[in-house]
Amino acid sequence: MRSFRILTYNIRYGGRGREDPLIATILAAGPDVVLLQEATRASVVERLAEGAGMRQWATFKRQSLGFLSREPVQHFEWHRPRFSRHAFLEVVPAETDLRLFGVHLSAVHAAWTERRRVFEVRALLKSIERHQSGMHVLAGDFNTLAPGELLDASRLPRRLRPFVWLSGGQIRWRTIHEVLNARYVDAFRHVHPTEPGPTFPTNDPHIRLDYVFVPRQFADRIFKCEIPPAKTARQASDHFPLLAELRV
Repeated sequence: MRSFRILTYNIRYGGRGREDPLIATILAAGPDVVLLQEATRASVVERLAEGAGMRQWATFKRQSLGFLSREPVQHFEWHRPRFSRHAFLEVVPAETDLRLFGVHLSAVHAAWTERRRVFEVRALLKSIERHQSGMHVLAGDFNTLAPGELLDASRLPRRLRPFVWLSGGQIRWRTIHEVLNARYVDAFRHVHPTEPGPTFPTNDPHIRLDYVFVPRQFADRIFKCEIPPAKTARQASDHFPLLAELRV
């Protein structure tokens, strides 16, 4: 087996005007594949690919998800499950037994959007049932909290605080439960059982919204999962990237 490095990264509003710090942050992580969220500008994704030395890239019009790959991939495709408002991205790297699913669930921290995220993740899990026996990864911005983690609404960006208050100040976080109950392992928590690992916002990191999940039977393939150190990350986006290194 060899190691394979996957970076999931929300580049915020398409990334225009922040290409240089985004490239520097990606280079510092040294990934084989980058799964992008909010990658709405093809010209920016192309610039990131060129600057980071990635041989293949793709975006899809009017969708958040895109990718960069150091080597050409065997297959990539966007899927939109029936009744789901959001597509997800499937990437199959060449010469591996690995299949990647990029995810970007509905935003805003509120009770009604959490219900929407539960619906979206159930649709995703249902649509990939046929891959359950093989090595695959779910990675991206899930826009929700894991079991036992708390939201301090007073530290959220001002634009997001009213939605929490409109929910009565309390939200029942269920989306990550759905994933864990489907027999996936939270890669960061698997490697770092007690570290907070906040990925948002970069100017005051205090909540973990970005995740990598691996089927439980492949948990022993998780070698590393971390927020890669990069001095440019705060200038690049409002999310820190998350890097997972797996044995494939």
